[in-house]
Amino acid sequence: MSTYSNTTGKQNAGGTDERSGSVMRRLLFGQIVSSDLFARNWLALILGVFMILAYISGKYSCQTKMEEVTRLSKEYAIVNAELIRCRSRYMSRIRESSMQAMVDSLNLNLHVSENPPYRLKTDK
Repeated sequence: MSTYSNTTGKQNAGGTDERSGSVMRRLLFGQIVSSDLFARNWLALILGVFMILAYISGKYSCQTKMEEVTRLSKEYAIVNAELIRCRSRYMSRIRESSMQAMVDSLNLNLHVSENPPYRLKTDK
């Protein structure tokens, strides 16, 4: 009895074809993984499933926390910029009001200009 190969697959001594689909077929019909395997290793299988679920849960938790950190970092940057802007505006008002009070106390007859300053250019 000899074995030979053709284009459709390998033929063994019994005359049956072994193709790549036969492994899947044997798996589906319980010839590779039988219920006896599950009965003998039920504790290991339950622990394995539990570990996989714990890994998925940890990864999801980590991703949501990273998204929250990113969101809070952006919010912090916006609030910090607003703080700097408000502080600058407050400091300019304090300086302006203190200078105006000093000018008024010295009776210099000066006031804040309503028009913005402009530059004079000379023609050469």
